[in-house]
Amino acid sequence: MLRALLLWLSRSRRVQRWMSQSSLGRRVSRRFVAGETLEEGLEVARSLQEQGYLVTLAHLGEWVHTEDDARRAKEDIRRLIAAVGQRNLRAYVSVKLSHLGMHLSPELSLTLMRELLDEARTHDMMLRVDMEEHPLVEPTLELHRSLWEEGYRNLGLVIQAYLYRSEGDLRRLIQMRVPVRLVKGAYREPASVAFPRKRDVDANFDRLARMLLEAARAPDAPRLSDNGRRAPLAAIATHDWNRVEYVLAYTERLGLERDALEFQMLYGIRRDLQERLREMGYPVRIYVPFGEEWYPYFMRRLAERPANLFFFLKHLFRK
Repeated sequence: MLRALLLWLSRSRRVQRWMSQSSLGRRVSRRFVAGETLEEGLEVARSLQEQGYLVTLAHLGEWVHTEDDARRAKEDIRRLIAAVGQRNLRAYVSVKLSHLGMHLSPELSLTLMRELLDEARTHDMMLRVDMEEHPLVEPTLELHRSLWEEGYRNLGLVIQAYLYRSEGDLRRLIQMRVPVRLVKGAYREPASVAFPRKRDVDANFDRLARMLLEAARAPDAPRLSDNGRRAPLAAIATHDWNRVEYVLAYTERLGLERDALEFQMLYGIRRDLQERLREMGYPVRIYVPFGEEWYPYFMRRLAERPANLFFFLKHLFRK
């Protein structure tokens, strides 16, 4: 019930205005968001790299209202890609298609993605398309297929374990050798499309992780690049120690080399686990979001784990 409420609030314009204008909201959001400016995002990425982490940078924004908004977002992301390359960061960039107007015009989103992928190519970098709510899943996969057929191989995707359809989608992406980031899923979805029980989501996550890890053994499977800007086929993204432990055991059983997979985690969440995996010698990539449109992302992080909500409430009521 609480998770559903927080996810509903993540779409509330009124609460978003209040939080965005509140000094408390901006201060507390820094636990999970690197800042509001490009320079702040890049500085956090540099610091994490010095600590031995890889990075994914994301300029926050989603569900733009006009074509001009989508084009401005594209230009912001293009500047981010160029800055990562110019500063020699071991990072790539993640993109939400609703930020590029997918819901307004798939053709517009396709055009803008081509421009971004061309920019990323000049820096030997992949882009990752984040998966969003289920109405955008099929359009996202269709856009990816179109770009893949055009020869863009620097394009990865995200698969959400809580969706019933994800096993079939993952099988197709594995056959294409597309780098996949496996997550549980952070949106409020109906039982008609998603597993409603956590134990079923966990079981499906483990099943999809096995598929990815087995595929990662193939000689032609993508590996982590030397510059850190291209991810391996298997990117396991979870803060759940049980899931991580399962993946570690299966990785050892398969005898996978370290560059055949990476663990991915969100900035500000389970730093203890991030450090533990790094010290074990596994590549760990931190998802670093920044930008003025931080509110929806922040609310989804509160909904994911009670500890995140308690952190917020502690600061809310602190005198």
